[in-house]
Amino acid sequence: MEKKRKTGGLGRGLSALMADVNAPEAQKTEDGGQRRSDMSVPIESVFPNPNQPRRSFTPDQLEELAASVKEKGIIQPLIVRARPGHPQQFEIVAGERRWRAAQMAQLHHVPVVLRDFDDVEVLEIAIIENIQRADLNPMEEAAGYKALMDRFGHTQDKLSEALGKSRSYIANLVRLLQLPDEVQTYLREGKLSAGHARALITSDDPSALARRVIQQGLSVRETERLTKQPKSHQKSGGAQPRARKAVEKDADTRALEGDLTANLGMKVEINHTPGAEAGSITISYTDLEQLDELCMRLTANR
Repeated sequence: MEKKRKTGGLGRGLSALMADVNAPEAQKTEDGGQRRSDMSVPIESVFPNPNQPRRSFTPDQLEELAASVKEKGIIQPLIVRARPGHPQQFEIVAGERRWRAAQMAQLHHVPVVLRDFDDVEVLEIAIIENIQRADLNPMEEAAGYKALMDRFGHTQDKLSEALGKSRSYIANLVRLLQLPDEVQTYLREGKLSAGHARALITSDDPSALARRVIQQGLSVRETERLTKQPKSHQKSGGAQPRARKAVEKDADTRALEGDLTANLGMKVEINHTPGAEAGSITISYTDLEQLDELCMRLTANR
């Protein structure tokens, strides 16, 4: 008899899946068994997930990560499952970038945590892992949320609870998928921020206005004001503010930002002062509830 395939709304739920991925220590399984953790396996016995939604891995970032791995090793184990049809081999559930970096660093063994996931759960976790990555552009993140809702039947409320994001944050990102292809390309290339794009949604001609925003280096506030002007004024030129120069961050800083973002459920940015040991940490909240939660965490031990 054909095995009935799981559909949206998995038995253990999205939160349970994320708990499985985020907790590397040994845990009890539903049948009372023990999940193996902190295993070290030959790197040649580990294979990528053929259905991994993300196919683009930036060479420069991989090289930076490989240099860090070569010096410090892999701190966070890969999440794997037994490779279907291949005894003594493993398929990556989460951590393909670390696996690729380990190959570049010429490591012979990699730390892994073995989990028992089916094909549907593996795909869902791969999407979640991509969403949690700090360097995702807004369109990739929006597409991830849309995939979780369309393919697995998750609601915005369920995603908000499981991923630590506000419902409005998720809703606003998904709305970006309504923008013209030209504007979405600017977002993927980093020429526009999500804040710029949200303002452009209400414009009569988002593409034309996006080109002006990029050309003049307008801020989000300036873009919002511009969208409220008559259409003829939106296309006209004007003084061109100087565009802000982005500071390139190393792989360790980006990884730390990702860990803090995942733990807090709020976007965290680390800005290190070049040539100094000082810097700043910025925590962005999307509503007053998140601000209250942050204040409670910061004052919990007082």
